Amino acid sequence: MNSHYFNTPQVNPSGYHPYISYPFYNYRGYVPYYYRQQPVRGQATWTEGGQVTQCGIPWSENHYMTAAVGENSPYQCGQTLKVRNLASQREVLVTIVDKVPGYPPNKINLHRQAFQTLGGSLDAGVINIEITPSPELEQEKWGKYLLEVTQTAYPGYNVIEYNSVGKTQLSATQIKETYEYILTSPQERIKVRGNVVYNPETDRVISFDIKEV
Repeated sequence: MNSHYFNTPQVNPSGYHPYISYPFYNYRGYVPYYYRQQPVRGQATWTEGGQVTQCGIPWSENHYMTAAVGENSPYQCGQTLKVRNLASQREVLVTIVDKVPGYPPNKINLHRQAFQTLGGSLDAGVINIEITPSPELEQEKWGKYLLEVTQTAYPGYNVIEYNSVGKTQLSATQIKETYEYILTSPQERIKVRGNVVYNPETDRVISFDIKEV
């Protein structure tokens, strides 16, 4: 069992951390309940991305597991989407980093690396997919925090699923939240559990750890 433990007194999750880089985005606008909860079937194309994005988030974010959506899409900049290739059944979690004029809500433009991770053929240029928004993780900033830690600790793996396991009040100034993540690589599929302890009054991290289970 591999484990990673970090003790990080007085680290603010919205600021700089010396071990990792994790973005916390300002989600603007209201996403309709239907789009937040229901999978949507459509198509995905691919792109190499560009230096400038409408969201101000680079295509290299999230280890290039990134995507662009239509300008009138219900999905927001920085939002996490789970994308499944209906042919290969492979899944990835992607971050929205750009907007594309004229794209319908059920079409998405993936970075080439995300497209290939799903098993898509670059020559064919398009795959049939299912898009599932992930509002639970967006609402739980500590789940996003641990997601970024996990992705940094396991390079070469893609996080395809997550679950909130529990929340415990340890004391008046300490709360612990636990999350589980499913990671895949070409060789294996693993489950990682992460814990974060923080001070709810100051919103600062006291400690966090992740380990394979």
